[in-house]
Amino acid sequence: MSKSLRILYAAGPGNVIGTYGYWRKGEDDPSQVAITYSSQFYDACRDLQAEGYIISSCEEKEYLQDGNYTLEHRPNPLRNASGLLYHLGHIWYGLRLIATAIAWRAKVAIVADGTTHWFVLSLLSFLGVQVVPSLHCSPRRKFGSPRKIDKLLSRLNSHFFAKSCTAIMSISDEIDKQLANMTGGKTKSIVQFKPTYRHTEFATVKQPDREHSSFRVLFAGRVEADKGVFDLVEIAKRFAALGRKDITFDICGTGSALDALREQVKLAGVDSAFTFHGYCNKLQMHERFSKAHAVIVPTKTNFIEGFNKVVAEGVLSSRPVITSAVCPALSHMDGTLVEVPPDDVTAYGDALLKLCDDREFYEQKRQYPPHLVNQFYDLSNGWADAMESILTPQEKNVPSEQAL
Repeated sequence: MSKSLRILYAAGPGNVIGTYGYWRKGEDDPSQVAITYSSQFYDACRDLQAEGYIISSCEEKEYLQDGNYTLEHRPNPLRNASGLLYHLGHIWYGLRLIATAIAWRAKVAIVADGTTHWFVLSLLSFLGVQVVPSLHCSPRRKFGSPRKIDKLLSRLNSHFFAKSCTAIMSISDEIDKQLANMTGGKTKSIVQFKPTYRHTEFATVKQPDREHSSFRVLFAGRVEADKGVFDLVEIAKRFAALGRKDITFDICGTGSALDALREQVKLAGVDSAFTFHGYCNKLQMHERFSKAHAVIVPTKTNFIEGFNKVVAEGVLSSRPVITSAVCPALSHMDGTLVEVPPDDVTAYGDALLKLCDDREFYEQKRQYPPHLVNQFYDLSNGWADAMESILTPQEKNVPSEQAL
């Protein structure tokens, strides 16, 4: 295959240069449990004999050029701004990305959501670069009425998804449905991918402690209000009022709400029910899953969840996972998860009590059929394979209607 293929990848906020160092040594990045998307990009460029330029919005500005790979940490200083400033920052970041793609003579640009507003990239397509959006979050909230700005962005972005991009990479059925709704069913071809893992990462996760003195519930991910972390305080307060001191919460992760969460836990007098572990790397998460009895994913309806990899990790650890339809991963698990109504704090608490007190129900909910487990080990379901399936036919000059 021609070495002239040049692929630019806007990868989101991850430390792609750090990951590259491990990838060069043939190792997975130990900071992440899943196989990173940036390492899969390096794999795909190698397979396609392509040159790759990967840009991350990582806050630590850095640049590296190594053989066929150019890597850059390009922070977006307005990433955490609000209102009009946030949107202007998004547009400006997108225009800079377009300028880089043209100057570098990219043939393909794969762009992760959160990089810029999608309609901005219609200009890149107009300039002759094939654009492939990589969607890890839903385009809009599944529940509740959309805000005026969301409606406006949806209208602006719909033309891009229907006309301007080459194909679309999507992590969930929910994203596919929302895109079809946005475009009146006229989206470009969609290729799904799933978060993927090494079997060895979970083969040694211990079985749950059957004679537990404390039923340990694991929350992992960004500690933010829209991730439902403050609902855990309400659940713990209810359990304390019931005299239930045998259900505790392990909080793994950092975020803007971490200090506020610690304060609320203290004010509510439920300190003994919470353990804060901060950021956890792969080995530390292995330990947390081994000690956990259940995994909770209480994402709120005001968050645009895309899949939530913690669900997959709970499944691979053979732990019951409690979540709601806000989390699109639910629809990929054939009714095996413990589902509760969205934003229903009482229902989350009831589910935990049932898992703790009903041994038969608990055992049933931690047994997952092999095909549901193996979907996350199958590298053919991974991001790299989705990318290659889109690009390879085009490099062979297959007509677009056959290639896609």
